[in-house]
Amino acid sequence: MPPVVHPLRCRCGALQGQVELSGLSNRMRCYCQDCQAFARFLGSPDQVLDAQGGSDVVQLAPHRIRITQGAAQLAVMRLSDQGMLRWYAACCRTPVGNTMSSRAMPFTGLLAQCLDSAPLEAAFGPVRASANTASAIGEPKPRAFGMAGAVLRILGMVLGSRLSGRYKDTPFFTASGAPVAEPTVLSAEERARLRPTPGLG
Repeated sequence: MPPVVHPLRCRCGALQGQVELSGLSNRMRCYCQDCQAFARFLGSPDQVLDAQGGSDVVQLAPHRIRITQGAAQLAVMRLSDQGMLRWYAACCRTPVGNTMSSRAMPFTGLLAQCLDSAPLEAAFGPVRASANTASAIGEPKPRAFGMAGAVLRILGMVLGSRLSGRYKDTPFFTASGAPVAEPTVLSAEERARLRPTPGLG
């Protein structure tokens, strides 16, 4: 029987793929300044962030992701030379997800905007954790919850991928372990312009 999958696609449809639903996943909302800056870099914060600057993220092992069309559209940026790799579709600047800088840490946070062509809750369940709420926009701040369970699920994803060797099976890195696209690294000035307005975060 073929695996049950969930569609992945950018807004314009040039980039398409699927996510295998079997296995651990973790749906959370992140309010960190870096996720907010990424949304502003893409030019569509109102389409990516909620009213308080939160991103809806589905965390899972990257071997469960397949790009079936438009892989050449995958682009990647870093907020600094030490930052996470933040992937998006170059064609329409739809956010795709975040990975660590090396495939040796097999963990991906997919943004809801590349998954919302089909109902998210039916596939990945409700939001089970809320993180970095001190950086949320406005008052009162949202409540932080669920991070202990989220960390345990992430550790399970990483360990399972490492022990099985499937960490090498990823759409974001080549067979030699390099990113499939050359990252754009922002300068300190560019990064500062994308940060939330002082006093609002």
